[in-house]
Amino acid sequence: MPTILSHPAVPLALGAGLGARAIPPRLLAAGVVACVLPDADVIGHALGVPWGSDFAHRGFTHSLPFALGLALLGAAAWRRLGAPPLTVLSFLFAAGASHGLLDACTNGGSGIALLWPLSSERYFAPFRVIEVSPIGVVRFLSARGLDVLASELVWVWLPAALLAALLAAARRLRANRREPLDPHAGGV
Repeated sequence: MPTILSHPAVPLALGAGLGARAIPPRLLAAGVVACVLPDADVIGHALGVPWGSDFAHRGFTHSLPFALGLALLGAAAWRRLGAPPLTVLSFLFAAGASHGLLDACTNGGSGIALLWPLSSERYFAPFRVIEVSPIGVVRFLSARGLDVLASELVWVWLPAALLAALLAAARRLRANRREPLDPHAGGV
């Protein structure tokens, strides 16, 4: 799995690229929560949930239906989040779904139950380029943890920054097209 430090790259990139008018700060914060929440399932191991179960790590909380459920809950609170319901729904779904999709791109661990409850099958992406993060602070604070962060920089943060830049450029281009011509600028 990518680290808790890198899962927020997707909602942060979308928020930066679309701007605060489209993605207000409260909605952005909710998106960050939605993208890290799926890893709360690691508590299942301490509770005796066997690895590979639908309720174990990378199980139902990493599924697209779970992301949709989070997004629907968020859309019900659209006024508090400061954006229209469809914007809240779309943004929170993208944020929540990004967690499982990023985890599917890792080179280790069990696959992701993306389609739970329709299927318990675990999936990986066809390209598994992100170094899987070790679970546990001690293992993370090692040379392996640095390798993981370097991998995430290349395969998560760099594409996220590119996405943010492209969205921001498109937003500026669209805004420039809407600006009225200045009658005092000397044009015809």
